[in-house]
Amino acid sequence: MALAFIPSDVAVLALQAGVVLAPRRPPEVGWIRRFSHPAWAVIPIASIVGVIYMIRYASATATGITWLALIAVPILAAAALGWSARGARRWAAPIAAGLFVLAWASRATLWGELAAALLSALSCVTLGVLLAAVTPPRWLKLGLVAMSVADVWLVASDLLQAPNNTLVTAAPLPGSGLPQLQSVLFGTVSLGYGDLFVAGLLGAVLAREGRRQAPMALLTLILAALFDLLFFFISELPATVPVAVALIAGEAWQWRVRRHARTEISAARLPSTRADATPRPAR
Repeated sequence: MALAFIPSDVAVLALQAGVVLAPRRPPEVGWIRRFSHPAWAVIPIASIVGVIYMIRYASATATGITWLALIAVPILAAAALGWSARGARRWAAPIAAGLFVLAWASRATLWGELAAALLSALSCVTLGVLLAAVTPPRWLKLGLVAMSVADVWLVASDLLQAPNNTLVTAAPLPGSGLPQLQSVLFGTVSLGYGDLFVAGLLGAVLAREGRRQAPMALLTLILAALFDLLFFFISELPATVPVAVALIAGEAWQWRVRRHARTEISAARLPSTRADATPRPAR
């Protein structure tokens, strides 16, 4: 069953925004803190640039990635349902197995595509929470923006298209009908796994800072919808851009709020002055 571009695109954009909304606050555990280091912020940009160049110069890498996704994505999705997502419950973790079976048994249907997309989205929630737990927020934000910049560069320089096509069409075991969880395909729209991963990072870093995720998820959805109007002119867009722009806009707003608060505090601390400063005549 085919689905037209606009409803397919709306569903995929809603899924990306949902990944921003979903992560819970990363756990504050002593042994996890010992692993905290800014170097983890390199993972986002390495995940896109490294994968593209590996496939570009060794196309067999794509098959290995499909196997990695086939094994890791359901496990990470189960972790999201049972732990890392907001409202997670331990009893919900086995739902990931049901989604996997549906994605496998009904691969050529919209229901199967939806199940596979949900698995990928949930796995990115867990990855975002794990990375936010060991990366200082400021550095993770820089890593997120750097990933988006790299995505734009790869698309603009025409370095992304061929490796990405190889990755999307790769299958873990050709002819087996196993789900291809290394990317998202729903209806007539394809979304890279990294486009959901970057959304998971944004949601997780917001959760770690105790900031509201719903406004940023809505902003991401609006920006992505406006950004996708460019599809009327070009066929491929770096879908990490709306997420990065939402982060930058959110940081600018937070800076404005903090600056206003500091101004009010400074004004409150100024010594009071007499309203009537006219000198009185001496007697």
